[in-house]
Amino acid sequence: MTTLGEMTIEDAAREAAGNWRKFVCFAWDRGRDLDDCDQWAILYTHNRDSGLLDQSNASAIAKALEPFTEGDDPDVVFESHSHWAVGHVDGFSIRVYGDGEIADAFRVYHDLAGRVAAYPILDETDYYLREYEATIQNIGEAASRIKRDYDLPDQWDMDAYAWLADLRPGSVESRDDRGGYPSEDHLRAAFEALGYERLE
Repeated sequence: MTTLGEMTIEDAAREAAGNWRKFVCFAWDRGRDLDDCDQWAILYTHNRDSGLLDQSNASAIAKALEPFTEGDDPDVVFESHSHWAVGHVDGFSIRVYGDGEIADAFRVYHDLAGRVAAYPILDETDYYLREYEATIQNIGEAASRIKRDYDLPDQWDMDAYAWLADLRPGSVESRDDRGGYPSEDHLRAAFEALGYERLE
């Protein structure tokens, strides 16, 4: 299936405008308040269960579209809609056409969608930071049973990550776009190598 980012901007605009009317079992309350509701599109970027990549790209898109959310008649409105399967889906409604022309907000979105179509990460720094933070959190969970066996200093999880990244890099590689999740054996090896004292 061809995405909006793979189309010309003219084709993408025609495809997007009024797309919400094709959604199954959907009612858009804001649509009732807009005189030009068929000139708008609803575009979702992530949901409750989205992985790190979708979360990162959603953040980058939100930052780029933020200037268009201002004023009494904004061209972009961030939205969150309930969904029976994933709890909620988040994204935005965007004016595709204004005064018969493709709106600037849609042009910015289409440029971002084109970048994603060519390469999936919009902001590598943000994405890799999310991977790191998720892995640090996962290390805390993975060590929940064994950390009571050691006298751990502050920031032990970051030190363990650094050791594992250097000497057991596979153990901290992201899994299923949710960050790395090292085994207890790898964590014990890190604790021993870092000289953490065992508790009796």
